[in-house]
Amino acid sequence: MTRMSGGRAAVEALRANGVDTVFGLIGSATMEMFDALYDAEEIRFIGVRDERSGTHMADGYARASGKAGVFLAGQNGPGATNLVTPLAQARAAYSPVIALAGSLATGHVHRDAFQEVDQQHLFMPITKKTYMVNSAGRVPEFINEGFRNALSPRQGPVLLNLPRDVLAAEAEFEAIRGAMGDGMHTAVRANPEQVKKAAKLLIGASRPLIIAGGGIKNSRAHEVVIELAESLGVPVATSPGHGDGMPFDHPLNAGQVGPRGNDVASYLAREADVILALGTRLGFNSTFYTYDNLNQKAAIIQVEIEPTALGRFFPVEVAIWGDASSVVQDIREAIRGSERDGGAWVAQFKEQRKRHLVALDETNDEQSPISPETLFKALREVAPRDTMYTMDAGTLCLQATDRLAYWQPPALFTPLDFGLVGFSFSCGLGVKLACPERTVISLMGDGGFGMTVSELSTAVEHGINTVTVVMNNQCWGAEKAYQRDFFGERYIGANLQNPPYDKLAELYGARGFRVDQPGDLRKTLEAALACGKPAVVDVQVDPAALYSFRRDSFKHRAGDKA
Repeated sequence: MTRMSGGRAAVEALRANGVDTVFGLIGSATMEMFDALYDAEEIRFIGVRDERSGTHMADGYARASGKAGVFLAGQNGPGATNLVTPLAQARAAYSPVIALAGSLATGHVHRDAFQEVDQQHLFMPITKKTYMVNSAGRVPEFINEGFRNALSPRQGPVLLNLPRDVLAAEAEFEAIRGAMGDGMHTAVRANPEQVKKAAKLLIGASRPLIIAGGGIKNSRAHEVVIELAESLGVPVATSPGHGDGMPFDHPLNAGQVGPRGNDVASYLAREADVILALGTRLGFNSTFYTYDNLNQKAAIIQVEIEPTALGRFFPVEVAIWGDASSVVQDIREAIRGSERDGGAWVAQFKEQRKRHLVALDETNDEQSPISPETLFKALREVAPRDTMYTMDAGTLCLQATDRLAYWQPPALFTPLDFGLVGFSFSCGLGVKLACPERTVISLMGDGGFGMTVSELSTAVEHGINTVTVVMNNQCWGAEKAYQRDFFGERYIGANLQNPPYDKLAELYGARGFRVDQPGDLRKTLEAALACGKPAVVDVQVDPAALYSFRRDSFKHRAGDKA
């Protein structure tokens, strides 16, 4: 038995669960934990400037590493409330973030105490589980439960409220052990009869299509999907935000599907007679919940780890509850001996995809101001094959997701389901810490980067060498597009006045670059990638290159413009 404080026991529980990186912002409520981290040499502490951006770092770290990302909010009250947005984002992305929040001393609850807020009820709707730790002796138990919950299917964020007096109190502890080892990752095995039904449909299909979602990407199962697709001659589209679910150059890769995707993938979904939906809900970003980009007559085979997602938005012919990475292997075995080449369906697709890729490169490289398409082309040409991209929400980033090349999954990290601006730069820092050997490029608009620019201090202090490309069009682009298209160009709050971000980066100790002319794009991006420091590339993008993605939301105002 060892006697220690609740705060030190918390750090020992993190250590027992294999945590090697903790993001956090110091505060008095969790000072016992910070003091224990001082002695935990095998745990790297990344001090951040804001709890929101620090939790985005933990989110990016979790998605890139496949482990839980840990954030420690040092202060109760405002230090905890700053976690609301990033935890809601992590919940929408099914990202296993463990947030540890200092909480009011138990004797001060319901007394209008300093920085008092009901943190337990605040976080319950936006986390997979929220805990209130009630005694020092149970701290490791609660932390283990948090890891077990966050990492079990479907994954998601948890928050533990840690009262000041609980962290300060001492208790006797036996050897502190982690949650469950690898047991929490055991796959749900599919019903064999359902697998047989799925295989029969695929074998008999004349126009089959696979739509691979986050369940494939997050389980790193693209290789077995490729094997299945090649064995039956099936094109593979990916759900929006998961375009890295297939290597860019694979001949059966159709790209992202639906209203946020490309015309080729969406055509396949409208024409397919059998659709195998692997690890995807076929939700909002893929379909807008309509049949506009989905064949209403298609027989849908849906594979999901979350049983309530099966058939939720569209009727399905075969519903398979299971882990997509294992189910696709089962289907592959079930169709063995029935291999084919895909015939005219695949031949037509390949020709359409070839024309689509040629069209992506048909940009006016001399156009000034710089068009988004010219920037995306330069990135496709310059970025190394190991590049991992992080994105923001907003019109420019939404245009980018299906116009970049993703070679080595995972390679794309987005806030697409939550639509969060101010995510990309911070997420990229977490991704880089998880995968230091890979190149990380973060794309942002100028407004979003302005929200989180202070984390340049974090990047410089810890040598986190990402390249942030600021697509600077001096406006909140998506909203300005809506005002242009649906509100008679009555602009209010849409235009931005920014500092020169390249010079601001230099003041922080990073490298700053600015691009005004398209002919300078390639060499500037190459210089930023090679500089060996955190880098910001301020690209002056055409402010007129705006697109209204949510036209569906303004049909009541569209009139003749719809």
